[in-house]
Amino acid sequence: MRFIFRPPAAHAAGLVSLPWEQPLEDWVDDRILEVAHRGISRHVVRFVEVDGLVYALKEIDERLARREYRLLGELEAMGMPAVSVLGVCVERPPVDGIEQDAVLVTRFLDYSMSYRYVFSHGHTSRPTDQLVDAMVELLVRLHLAGLFWGDCSLSNTLFRPDAGSIAAYLVDAETAEMHQVLSDGQRRFDIDYAAERVGGELFDLQHGGLLPADVDPVEIAAELPRRYNALWEELTREERFQPDEQRFRVAERVNRINELGFDVDEIELITTPDGTLLRVHTRVAEAGRHRDQLFALTGLQVTENQARRLLNDLVSYRGYLEQKEGRPVPETVAAHRWRSEVYDRVMAFVPESLADRLAPAEVFHEILEHRWFLSERAGKDVGTTAAARSYVTRILPRTPSTLTVLPGEDDAPAAVSRRA
Repeated sequence: MRFIFRPPAAHAAGLVSLPWEQPLEDWVDDRILEVAHRGISRHVVRFVEVDGLVYALKEIDERLARREYRLLGELEAMGMPAVSVLGVCVERPPVDGIEQDAVLVTRFLDYSMSYRYVFSHGHTSRPTDQLVDAMVELLVRLHLAGLFWGDCSLSNTLFRPDAGSIAAYLVDAETAEMHQVLSDGQRRFDIDYAAERVGGELFDLQHGGLLPADVDPVEIAAELPRRYNALWEELTREERFQPDEQRFRVAERVNRINELGFDVDEIELITTPDGTLLRVHTRVAEAGRHRDQLFALTGLQVTENQARRLLNDLVSYRGYLEQKEGRPVPETVAAHRWRSEVYDRVMAFVPESLADRLAPAEVFHEILEHRWFLSERAGKDVGTTAAARSYVTRILPRTPSTLTVLPGEDDAPAAVSRRA
């Protein structure tokens, strides 16, 4: 057998001792896990826990496995929202004279859910709208990067709560192709195929009684291309304006792109007889200005939306410190104090038994939302500490898990189950 693993090599070392010579579906090992909110796959997929980390193993044709390994690595290097690939096992020995497929190894995406889990566990009050919006944004990011997916669907996507919204991540790249630039025809194929698949998957949910009664799969399928085209047009359109409008119009366009959750990579201004032509090149990687800023100030690694929310609270806390102490407080000092006096103190209220419900930054965001609700009701600011106690006592226990690895059924009680 041949193992091809990406750094860090320490993670790969613990995986080598698994029974790779056996068909994946026959593996018997105490490191095997069953993930309750996994998606549906046409391949054999198993999950293992090694050195405290969870990995997804997919048995697939060797040619496709090598291709997907390379593509997922490229997407990760670009900062795209996709699962992280660790390695691939190829040239496995035959079993009873039959050649075995390769096994692709990816990191399990913490706090992620399949679309069926989102609908069945009520993680959001608007699951259809939020999932479609998340898929549209994911497709646009991939297309800007030059990736033709070829198999876009809810089943091939994982979803993760993100500061009140939902973020989507590509999880299956078997049919994907990387190009310098996608043609309109390639993009149209992807979006039309996605609409067809999403419609079918929503009909499946409807048949299983998981789809809200007011949701029409046909209407949602038709809405997906419309939302995609609107976002694509907003991010890529060219516009003309007069020279005296230049500063205002450029700033307006950049702000609009930032509001949509994207960053600007390059601005091109072309002088023409009819005025100035503006071309904005949108950055293909996952937006990260706020995420990078928060990490530099506090050491917290979160998503972009979560970072934006936490930075707002940090700014508010800095203003409170300056008013209380009657002097300017440097940003770095305020950030250090916010981390120790606010964020860490609030997160300490979350008991270990509830740590699987949401990512820590998402819990903090929810507590801030809960604080606003309680303050509105009380007619005064109740404070973050009181809001945290209330949220952890009343709200968090009722929140479905997004991290838990369970022994099979969605409603199983155990947090982690190993199956021998």
